[in-house]
Amino acid sequence: MRLTTRFALLGTMLSLPLAAARADEGMWTFDAFPAAKMRADYGFAPDQAWLDRVRASAVRLTGGCSASFVSASGLILTNHHCVASCLQDLSDNAHDYLARGYTARTREEERLCPGQQAEVVTSIRDVTAQVKAAVGAAAGLAAVKARTAANAQIEGAGCPDRATTRCQVVTLYGGGQFKLYTYRKYSDVRIVWAPESRAEQFGGDPDNFNFPRYALDGSFLRAYENGKPVATSRHLTWAARAPVDGEATFVVGNPGTTERLLTGSQLAFARQVTAPLDSLLFSELRGRLFSAMAQSPQRAREGKEDLDGVENSLKVYIGRVKALGDPTLSAKLAAAEAALRGRSRGNAAIGDPWADADRAVAAYRNLYLTQRFLRPRSDLYGYAARLVRAAEERTRPNGERLPGYSDSALPLLEKQLLDATPVTPWVDQLKLEFWLSKAREYLGPDDADIKLLLGRESPEGLAARLVAGTRLGDPVFRRTLWQGGKAAIDASTDPLIVLARKLDVRDRQIIALVDEQYTGPITSARSKIADARFAAYGDTLYPDATFTLRISYGKVAGWMERGKMVPTRTLMGGIYDRATGSAPFDLPTAFDTNRAKLNPDVTYDFVTTNDIIGGNSGSPVIDRAGNVIGAAFDGNIHSLAGNYAYNGEDNRTVAVSTAALEEGLRILYPAPALLAELHGK
Repeated sequence: MRLTTRFALLGTMLSLPLAAARADEGMWTFDAFPAAKMRADYGFAPDQAWLDRVRASAVRLTGGCSASFVSASGLILTNHHCVASCLQDLSDNAHDYLARGYTARTREEERLCPGQQAEVVTSIRDVTAQVKAAVGAAAGLAAVKARTAANAQIEGAGCPDRATTRCQVVTLYGGGQFKLYTYRKYSDVRIVWAPESRAEQFGGDPDNFNFPRYALDGSFLRAYENGKPVATSRHLTWAARAPVDGEATFVVGNPGTTERLLTGSQLAFARQVTAPLDSLLFSELRGRLFSAMAQSPQRAREGKEDLDGVENSLKVYIGRVKALGDPTLSAKLAAAEAALRGRSRGNAAIGDPWADADRAVAAYRNLYLTQRFLRPRSDLYGYAARLVRAAEERTRPNGERLPGYSDSALPLLEKQLLDATPVTPWVDQLKLEFWLSKAREYLGPDDADIKLLLGRESPEGLAARLVAGTRLGDPVFRRTLWQGGKAAIDASTDPLIVLARKLDVRDRQIIALVDEQYTGPITSARSKIADARFAAYGDTLYPDATFTLRISYGKVAGWMERGKMVPTRTLMGGIYDRATGSAPFDLPTAFDTNRAKLNPDVTYDFVTTNDIIGGNSGSPVIDRAGNVIGAAFDGNIHSLAGNYAYNGEDNRTVAVSTAALEEGLRILYPAPALLAELHGK
């Protein structure tokens, strides 16, 4: 999500961060919606029929975003930045769809988005007892293997038809619960309408995670099956109206990850190691991309989508560093953990899992850098690594494979590997060179794993040789390797496949060490901590986000910033006052040429108190009647702390209104057929 602080007010809301959710806090699973709590807060709550209809309308996009069906013919509403990679993949030097936008005038012009899949939850089933029974008294690596085998068996039994369904066992509460999510999947997803990127990105990085905003961050896709649009009788009703201050709103989507239930030692590791490292690395990568893109207009176009992603991630990581360094937040989280430990003292069944977690984290500190830097990062190397690993894993029984390679996971992996997604060589070489150089910097040139990774070559020389010599950019070649299986992989002389084969052996050793010393022990510890939490606070706590379907409730409301109330909305006409003529505050072309036609009083973007996080991008904002009135695309700067705790005083969701999107469809980027479809005509 293009989401995300000041933390001075966090202390008022953190007295129970690990106990009961307060106010509008909570990313709730659909099988545990807190109807009584909402009724106490708002005087009403949706009934089961409402929840069932909304759940059936919600869509998860495998590119990492959320969405919703908004017509009976498979039309999907999401964010523009959620389709940016599709637009980039379909573009060339003659057609820059990311910059200029895309409008399909007919169904025949709706174009396939490579690698994209749309998924709708059809059922959620608790399988905790089954998974825990399979693990039994096993510990460390043995426990991880037993859990992985149980998950694979449950998923395989739940989805025998892998052509149209997908099953996924989801770990909740760090290991306290396991639930089987079953999805109806649609592997043919096509772009229908998207505005020019300057309309979505007006204000650029300075406005990212901020408000007021003037961003038309909305787009439409369509799901197809057997060459025809999917019939979706259960969809949200389009309501192109302005939000009302104080009205109740729901956000339904797939928040990626939160870390609100981490132990103190896990938070300390994030504070001391991962968050600062992420900030440093992405800051340098951003600089390298900037420098390379400045060399030519073509490079500026080709690198833009990568740069946007790096800038967004960097802002998130910087926000997390600030949050973790805030003494008020740290003190409150520590106090909450101490309170839970106090309530659990003397419970023999619980023991002291926090001490177990401390030991696991201490062990992980010695493994983390090797695990992180032994895996080069680039699109082409990603193809190589997954092809090599899949070839080996597919020779093994389903229950003995590594996570991500079970029978239930293979169809999506195959699609993502074999779809015709273009790779830009210079961008891939830049990324590969960067991550190889960082590996040498952080592990040291004399480290055995660096010698395995680089041999006698420099990061620059190795990256250049690999990218110049590989054929993995060709989907036909990738398909040949996939279909040829282990024999084809073992016989391949492609330089990236050769490197991936060599690194895969060592990576498996590292995985086994991490599972034995960290993953197994920390999951066992957090399972017991979850039991302690349930015993102390009942079912009043939601699980951390896991990129699975959740619902949050809140209301349209501003917040106080430096003594002044921030309004709940912006108007479309306000973009003209905010525009400076210079990037990133230059007017989008369509806004400039259609100024006389545009209704300046239409609500553009608005804010709510809904509790969301990255992954919620594209989530519908739904009113009490079940109508969609917006699409969430960001959070304000205060929401960055939401990874660790929610503060209802100033944490806000930022959404583009359906009224603004309709004005875009009517005036700015005309699509009369699409507009008629939204209104059921």
